[in-house]
Amino acid sequence: MVNRNRASALQPHHKHMCGSELRAIIGPDNTRPCPVGAGGTEGQPSSGRLLPAIWCLVQFCLIMFAVRVSVVCFLLTITSGSVEEENPEFWRKSAQNTLRSALSRKINTNVAKNIVLFLGDGMGVTTITAARILKGQLQKHSGEETVMNMDTFPNVGLAKVYSVDFQIPDSAATATAYLCGVKTNLNTVGVSAAARNGVCRSQKGNEVTSILRWAKDAGKSVGIVTTTRVQHATPAASFAHSASRTWYSDADLPASAATEGCVDIATQLLHNIDIDVIIGGGRKYMTPKGFPDPEYPSDASAQGQRRDGRNLIQDWIQMKEGKVARYVWNKTDFDALDPEKTDYLMALFEPADLRFDVERDHSMDPSISETTDKAIQILKKNPKGFFLLVEGGRIDQGHHSSRASAALHEAVALDEAVSRGLELTDEEETLTIVTADHSHAFTFNGYPFRGNSILGKSPIFASDFLPYTTLMYGNGPGHKITNNKRPDIRKVDTADKDYIQQSAVPLDSETHGGEDVAVFARGPMAHLFQGVYEQNYIPHAMAYAACIGENQQHCAITAKPDENPDTSTDPGNSAQNMPVYTFTILMISTLMRILLH
Repeated sequence: MVNRNRASALQPHHKHMCGSELRAIIGPDNTRPCPVGAGGTEGQPSSGRLLPAIWCLVQFCLIMFAVRVSVVCFLLTITSGSVEEENPEFWRKSAQNTLRSALSRKINTNVAKNIVLFLGDGMGVTTITAARILKGQLQKHSGEETVMNMDTFPNVGLAKVYSVDFQIPDSAATATAYLCGVKTNLNTVGVSAAARNGVCRSQKGNEVTSILRWAKDAGKSVGIVTTTRVQHATPAASFAHSASRTWYSDADLPASAATEGCVDIATQLLHNIDIDVIIGGGRKYMTPKGFPDPEYPSDASAQGQRRDGRNLIQDWIQMKEGKVARYVWNKTDFDALDPEKTDYLMALFEPADLRFDVERDHSMDPSISETTDKAIQILKKNPKGFFLLVEGGRIDQGHHSSRASAALHEAVALDEAVSRGLELTDEEETLTIVTADHSHAFTFNGYPFRGNSILGKSPIFASDFLPYTTLMYGNGPGHKITNNKRPDIRKVDTADKDYIQQSAVPLDSETHGGEDVAVFARGPMAHLFQGVYEQNYIPHAMAYAACIGENQQHCAITAKPDENPDTSTDPGNSAQNMPVYTFTILMISTLMRILLH
């Protein structure tokens, strides 16, 4: 049954193969020579021998077609699924288990004490699917049936990601949407769409605050964990206001911006919000120009970049005087930190972005799971709760390089961080969200059989008789055409971390995609994230669940009787406090008694 279905599915693909192969042999102008013995001069078939030449070519085409069909038929005889999957009861039982789980689900209407937002930069639905398969295959399974940690979230929605000025957005505009609650223009962070990209004066008066600020104002602890530089677009939108996402340090500010009073993102990191935990990369944007990096002292590109001569790391330590504030730049010191004895943490593990997880030096840099763990351990000490942003930022950068292996391993690492976050928090009081800012021009294609390596090749060649990978890009640096031919990758290890997937359109850097992104939610008020909505809805729903920000109606709805704001608090009354509505009922009852008598 499995094999017949596969043959049926593949039939349309082979139906018209002969025509394309015939064109490949004859050529567009019908002058390509026939095999030896067909007659005619090369490139010039004689009129008397044209029909035999065509018949010869047709025979050749049929032979090639037969070879390909034979290969396909052989492959179709291989049963890749498990024996139990051939039994319909397997699927019925699986569906019933899923149904029972859905029916037993109860809506959690608690107030969210904590919020953890996991953001996969560039983690579109195709990336999630491919990462799921990779995760399973890393565990020696087929992969397709694997369940990601984010897959277990009971509430799923779709967010529309376009920006105010572009159909397909960047990470700055999207971060402003899902953190600040307003859509804005490309390349700007923490400002409304009234601000213009790169125009300093336009950001004045158009600043917008983020949920990180709302949480801090409510007395909660707040933190940022990222695998990029901490001044990058996603984390920057949580604390900074900038007409350009690239103004990382004062050295990046144009002269006009500096004159007009705009402040670089690294400086804003220290002064805009009192952030309890800051973990990521970006050391060189914090130190004076030429300041040697502690890890790469002889590398000029890793040296400090600031023109104002300030060492913002030292400034940060001095600002926390009277508190236990720790700065670390390596895993040894990071591991030695005691969260119970740490009030503030700044951990910067690289001069700029962290390394890809597949290239990470495990002795020097912790994983995103480890940094998430440490952040939560520090933040959860606050009895009022916390807000934590965790970004898997290098998923995006792997895709831009068309390195699918690097991108997918980053997504798997983020999913492990999700697992760690769930272990350290209580679902009854912690709202956990997993989403992406945007997707990529990333495709999962062909007809690979079950268990085929997600980083491998399709078992069926293309019409140019060359193999292709099941993961490809619509555009990017993988477009390589020589003599009108694609590269022959039969002997290429496409699972290698440095392999660059082929793409249809040549670009130095692959672009984002514009389709909706998935939003996974669990915990208090997670049902608010079902459906299809604008991306800027996300922080408003999170804030409502936690009773922070402008809309605090949820607090009034869920308030316990002894927390009712209408309770008497007269300090001169020695009697127990009595709710107003109870007092009113007693007065009406007494009045009615008098009137009736």
